[in-house]
Amino acid sequence: MTNSILRSRYNDAMFARKIRVEYEQNGQRRPCPLKWLDSFSMRNFTNASVFDDTLPVADGTMEIGSSVPLDQLQAAMQDWFRRKSYLPADSALILSEKQAIG
Repeated sequence: MTNSILRSRYNDAMFARKIRVEYEQNGQRRPCPLKWLDSFSMRNFTNASVFDDTLPVADGTMEIGSSVPLDQLQAAMQDWFRRKSYLPADSALILSEKQAIG
């Protein structure tokens, strides 16, 4: 087996969960910009290694490891986005797990 195949299988196992990340503002849901997701994933403000297994993919989409608790991830992301002034106080952050097809 080649290294690229092994890496691909490793990444598929590590980031097995697909997460939709949206914010609600004025009654409308919008995907969180990739810039926000990158900012959260590259920071080290919590010292919580449980969030190490997060990978921003596109606007409104992340892949996360099986050990990442969705409720704690939502709370930490919301706090970070508010501290960075990305997310207004009257907006809510919504995370939902995409269902696997197949």
